[in-house]
Amino acid sequence: MTRQARTDKSFPAAGGQPAAAPEELAILGIGLPAWNRLLLVAGLVALVVLPFLVEGFTTFQMTQVAIYAIAILGLNLLTGYNGQFSLGHSAFFAVGAYTAAIAMNHFGLPYLLTLPLAAVISFLVGFAFGFPALRLEGLYLALATFMLAIAAPQLLKFSLFEPLTGGAQGLVLMRPEAPAFTGLDDDQWLYFISVIVMLALFWLSGNLIRYRIGRAIMAIRDNPLVASALGINTPLYKTVMFGISAAYTGVAGALSAMVVGFVAPDSFNFLLSVALLVGVVVGGIASMRGAIFGGFFILYIPTVAESFADVFSKGLSWAAYGVLLLAVIYVMPSGISGLIDAVIRRIAQPKQAPRRTDPAADVATAGPGPSNREKK
Repeated sequence: MTRQARTDKSFPAAGGQPAAAPEELAILGIGLPAWNRLLLVAGLVALVVLPFLVEGFTTFQMTQVAIYAIAILGLNLLTGYNGQFSLGHSAFFAVGAYTAAIAMNHFGLPYLLTLPLAAVISFLVGFAFGFPALRLEGLYLALATFMLAIAAPQLLKFSLFEPLTGGAQGLVLMRPEAPAFTGLDDDQWLYFISVIVMLALFWLSGNLIRYRIGRAIMAIRDNPLVASALGINTPLYKTVMFGISAAYTGVAGALSAMVVGFVAPDSFNFLLSVALLVGVVVGGIASMRGAIFGGFFILYIPTVAESFADVFSKGLSWAAYGVLLLAVIYVMPSGISGLIDAVIRRIAQPKQAPRRTDPAADVATAGPGPSNREKK
């Protein structure tokens, strides 16, 4: 007797029944992957159209959001994905900004070439700092990076470096001008440069997290001892991630120097490190899209808090900022990105497969009847 062919490709579960395939979630009958693609396309269109719909100062603010998003993404790679806590990323921001400023002012390097240069130098600084920090974890690592954030502005004011850095007065830069053939003004040109760099770095981060190095750094974050037992070179990965995170933040600093047209040591104080960390937490830890939400938060919420405090007293701006921050963390403990995921899980429904209406298909699914049994 011949064997009956299998009509499904699922593996049998306990009891001999085929394992159920995971249900695809949908909103309004459209699967979540399709929604992700639609939102991605809509977001890209919005990024392209936005500078033509708003005034110059708003375009400048949107450029700053993109720059902050890059810096927050770099810190999130280190803290959210690798589990290393840092309060010193203002120093890496300063390294990138001063690298671009010195290269443009003293050596005449084209402004676009300062971006990879800032990335390389910031990576080397972060990598070098990562070695002595290997034996530090938790609060001790936070204190070491805090020292870095405090020392960076003082080093930039040091008289030995003053011919390059400009000392406490800083450096004034010529803002890049838009090429004539683009038809853009300077603010729009810098906006598109910042957005293109941001999208490229987000794409690189996505590939970094999806593949081997991403799985390795997340294993180190979750359980360093198990990761070492599995053969992962924990010291190397932790040091490299410090360098990569610093490179991202350095690129953000270089873009900031171009956009603002000025760098000074006091612009890169400890409060900038705190702001970047707040952006990571508010946007969502270990969430790449959360970096964009964090960029909006650290740019606009201080202004909102100041406006709110002026109603009562002009000296309460930081108190109002603290109240708003506490409210956001209380309402969204997993960040804005986590809140969005929770809302999607609540409103999404399992996508129902279309019912069969072909009688012939139903007969074929039912299997052979008594009249079709094979004769021995």
